[in-house]
Amino acid sequence: MSELKTRQHDGDVDAYLDSVENPRRREDARRVLNLMREVTGERPKMWGSSIVGFGSYHYTYASGREGDWPVVGFAPRKQNLVLYIMPGFARYESLLARLGKHRTGKSCLYVNKLDDIDPEVLEELVRESVDEMKRRYG
Repeated sequence: MSELKTRQHDGDVDAYLDSVENPRRREDARRVLNLMREVTGERPKMWGSSIVGFGSYHYTYASGREGDWPVVGFAPRKQNLVLYIMPGFARYESLLARLGKHRTGKSCLYVNKLDDIDPEVLEELVRESVDEMKRRYG
């Protein structure tokens, strides 16, 4: 089995965020950083080259593949700000309905800019997903 490429390391989160070219995306990333830091009580860590994560959990798939991943995190990509909501979104439909302009993948919340969404709903979504991950993984 291949090694997971995205691993936690001691890279400089502030330097990474300073390197985000788009000023709006950089500012939005800082706002998400502060929100996730407050919700989790954790220090941000770099995961791979472009994910800022908070906390970690160990998973094992039925296939036997296992690894570690942040409990919650984000990545300021060129096209979108991506937030990693690890429990997925099935249980959060009512929150998503109130969030504002976004789209989702399996565990990814894609936002063009934070001004498009309700920050209180985002905080609630992050808080509930972190609580769910703690219930699942301790």
